[in-house]
Amino acid sequence: MKWRIEYNEIISIENLLSAWSEFVRGKRKKTDVQYFGAYLFEHILQLHDELVEGTYRHGGYRHFRVADLKPRDIHKASVRDRVLHHAIYRVLYPFFDHTFFADAYSCRIGKGTHRAMDRLRSFAYRVSQNHTRTCWMLKCDIRKFFASVDHGILLKILAKRISDETTFRLLREVIESFSTAPGKGLPLGNLTSQLFCNIYLNELDQFAKHELKARHYLRYGDDFVLLSENRAWLEALIPRIRDFLRSELALELHPQKVSINTFASGVDFLGWVHFCDHRILRRATQRRMVRRIQESPTEATLASYRGLLSHGNARKLEYIFLSE
Repeated sequence: MKWRIEYNEIISIENLLSAWSEFVRGKRKKTDVQYFGAYLFEHILQLHDELVEGTYRHGGYRHFRVADLKPRDIHKASVRDRVLHHAIYRVLYPFFDHTFFADAYSCRIGKGTHRAMDRLRSFAYRVSQNHTRTCWMLKCDIRKFFASVDHGILLKILAKRISDETTFRLLREVIESFSTAPGKGLPLGNLTSQLFCNIYLNELDQFAKHELKARHYLRYGDDFVLLSENRAWLEALIPRIRDFLRSELALELHPQKVSINTFASGVDFLGWVHFCDHRILRRATQRRMVRRIQESPTEATLASYRGLLSHGNARKLEYIFLSE
């Protein structure tokens, strides 16, 4: 079924101003944001006029690297382009979100990491019948997901849902504004990339649900897990998942990040190591926490990590590093 997502709703002055209000939160001290805000109505009207006239062209990106658990390449668009990303997201998200698989948890309202971890625990209880039998977990990661997204496949998926040609052309302009190779890649810095990620991988989610008949499957970003009492069944799924990703989405499983383990032995997922009746913070996450506290020992930083540690068995860590 196609939706009539109105182009005029996306580019309206009201939507662009609302997008600016959402975009600017936490960024008011940035020089480029201050400049755009100082001449806000002129910039919004110019952007609106270009979108109405069909002369809008997405600008380039500034690249920088963030060293987190692993180095990440971030590509940052101009302020006006990022405001447009927010405007697009505001209109598209409600249409697509209700079509997404219920157990996809990244970048969705009412979802997130903590709900994903709680759902994983409930799956483990169910599969193990309250820890009375072995629960196996297949964990998979997609190799270089954002750099590997195929523009043609993404646009084909979008074309199944979006009937308005002008809206579709605008999405094509945003998608094709960046590439890691001809016709490949989404920038990590775009808000729209979060939505496009879920749209793209919803194809995998539906395959897992309807073709694999996986009852205990969940995904967060490009990481996904399947739980079962039958290890052999999980092993048999790996080539089917690999073939689907290659043929339908032009993606590859990360060869070093496909594993099957028992839940009782501890499974690493979303920064925590999960066991049958508790979870502990991953060592790499502990090191990152300590480093950030040392770099910025503010009350805001401490409060943030207190909140994180409250979701697992980490009283000792909280006492050592966060006690006042």
